[in-house]
Amino acid sequence: MFTTTITRQQPTDRLPIDLFGAIEQLKQELNAVILAHYYQDPDIQDIADFIGDSLQLAKTAATTNADTIVFAGVHFMAETAKILNPDKLVLLPDLSAGCSLADSCPPDAFTAFKAQHPDHIVVSYINCSAEIKAMSDIICTSSNAVKIVNQIPLGQPIIFAPDRNLGRYVSQQTGRDLVIWQGSCTVHETFSEKKIVQLQAKYPQAEAIAHPECEAAVLRHASFIGSTAALLNYCKTSPSQEFIVATEPGIIHQMQKLAPHKHFIPAPPQNDCNCNECPFMRLNTLEKLYWAMKHRDPEITLPEKTRLAALLPIQRMLDMSN
Repeated sequence: MFTTTITRQQPTDRLPIDLFGAIEQLKQELNAVILAHYYQDPDIQDIADFIGDSLQLAKTAATTNADTIVFAGVHFMAETAKILNPDKLVLLPDLSAGCSLADSCPPDAFTAFKAQHPDHIVVSYINCSAEIKAMSDIICTSSNAVKIVNQIPLGQPIIFAPDRNLGRYVSQQTGRDLVIWQGSCTVHETFSEKKIVQLQAKYPQAEAIAHPECEAAVLRHASFIGSTAALLNYCKTSPSQEFIVATEPGIIHQMQKLAPHKHFIPAPPQNDCNCNECPFMRLNTLEKLYWAMKHRDPEITLPEKTRLAALLPIQRMLDMSN
């Protein structure tokens, strides 16, 4: 459930011929920083001041000296930036850039679920709404989820939300019996085990690597499992020359830049479609980013009570990640 106030006006002026130059000029005027996730289109990645996964972006948002944060990602990421920076202008190029995983955990239903387990603390994956963060004790990302859970005393029962696949993976890695909310990312659940096996037969030297949001059937074929940042680093340092990549294929742009001599093969979805691309991430475009900066809109805003409640578990995550 979005809490953003929508004030978007329709642009009436024309786009500049040099869009990259115009965005750079607006950055100076706004004292702005552009943060982009690895799943964004290559043009946006190339113009961003910082590219990262959820943990890296949260850390950057927490320490930026910019007056304006332009978040090229999805809604929950921009919300996190606003939670950490209440006095800064936070812009999201397209307010429709949501998240299927965040949407799979409605606040009302989660409130009832949490009430059924009153002695549990709540560890929530950062891919959730501000309302869910406000009901959590600690936030985590795929980069630090295992590390976070390992720091919780063994006798303390835990609810893990909202991703069932990441929750299962964390449970396996830590040996903890987690109570898991049954949410999921439609992109990471679309990869076909059969087609990955077929690719491995076609490219016998290729390593399969996967994000822990993928289903167990996919993960068991992966030689390495990790966050987007971990996958990127692994491809750079591994002696392998070919990789089958089971996560959103936007990351391949950075993989190719870091290791141009290597071959990266996007893991295919079950159907003959581009369902392995996040439709929400791809809503952001260079043109929309320009309009957002030019018109200072759409802006992310949050009720202060929600923001303060969500800030505590995020700060705990940042402290526990150091």
